[in-house]
Amino acid sequence: MTQFIDCLIIGGGQAGLAMSRSLLDAGIENVVLERGSIANRWRTARWPSLRLLTPGWMTRLPGQQLAGREEGFLRAGDLAARLQDYAAGQGLPVIEKIDVLALEKLGDRFRAVTSRGSWIARSVVVATGACDRPRIPSWGRDLSPSLYQIASTQYRGAEQLPQGGVLVVGASATGVQLGSEIAASGRKTILAAGSHVRSPRRYRGRDLFDWLDASGFLAEPNATGRSPAQLMAQPSMQLIGSDDNREIDLYSLARRGVIIAGHASGALGSVVGFADDLARSLGLGERRRQRMLSQIDAFIGSAGIDAPEDPAARQNTGLLMPMNGAIDLAGHGISTVLWATGYRRDYSWIHFDACDADGELRQEGGLCDTPGLYVLGLPFMRHRASSFIDGVGRDAEALAPVIAARLGASDTLQAA
Repeated sequence: MTQFIDCLIIGGGQAGLAMSRSLLDAGIENVVLERGSIANRWRTARWPSLRLLTPGWMTRLPGQQLAGREEGFLRAGDLAARLQDYAAGQGLPVIEKIDVLALEKLGDRFRAVTSRGSWIARSVVVATGACDRPRIPSWGRDLSPSLYQIASTQYRGAEQLPQGGVLVVGASATGVQLGSEIAASGRKTILAAGSHVRSPRRYRGRDLFDWLDASGFLAEPNATGRSPAQLMAQPSMQLIGSDDNREIDLYSLARRGVIIAGHASGALGSVVGFADDLARSLGLGERRRQRMLSQIDAFIGSAGIDAPEDPAARQNTGLLMPMNGAIDLAGHGISTVLWATGYRRDYSWIHFDACDADGELRQEGGLCDTPGLYVLGLPFMRHRASSFIDGVGRDAEALAPVIAARLGASDTLQAA
């Protein structure tokens, strides 16, 4: 059976839901196709103890605040439940448990072949997000089969891992949080660190995101001239969301017994090579931190806000003695390699020329170079917060009138 719609939204996470609500506001008939349940990845590809990095007040989508400031940092499962309630409360047209097998061009329209028939649409929004598939370095294939490999999307707790120590590869928010949790379980933990932004949880008396939002930092447009792949590869913050507002970085992990190494660059059997680049990564991360704090300071000064100085946040926290060179993991009691190396996007289901040589959609601010095709929820897509729950709503509201203008708000598919 073939069905017709003005706009097809693929993906039922926060991006897809925000887009649906914004299009309904613009008078555009749409339907959201979700291969699992609403907010599927928050339910199935996140570890149970994970909390959002952004505070509750930033958990908002078009037309609704999903959490309050007093609720702190939501757990992943709690967010999934609230997104489910948002879809129901807003009356969003979501079809769950339907796989989009192929998206094809059909003249100036699109045909989506799904596990339950086909859809013909005048426009399509790809809202499958940035966290599509784990990005595992190719050298992972060279690791000994005796080492258990697991991606962060599969991790559910240290108790599920084989006996022995763990090498965590990656030092963004995911890597440092998992390294902290695994070390707390009593296991020997090595963390291989690459690019990152050491970030304070609180600064000058407020949560970091209070300042980043108020100062306009999060709303800054992305830098021009960068490819989608370059934008996607921007280093992310080292942060943790917790009731006690604790901070987390490589220094605090080292004090808790985690062995810090440079970035893991290759493997042969159970031997992994760690680059001698930790000092450089730390230096870059520190400079990014100082620039961010300086921007906040400038805002506080210009706005005349009475906020106490925080010189401790400016201080370097000490030295690290990194592990580097070729290390035999088996000899160090390491039995598991946990990949916290980010994500890649898989658009192989799009059966026309829409991606660049890096496999990323060719787009500018969410508008793909294929007329009628849009994307939502990618990092730095329109501004710094484009991949945040708070930011994706703003992007959806910005894209909706663009899509409506192309379609004509009253020009339905059946009438066209």
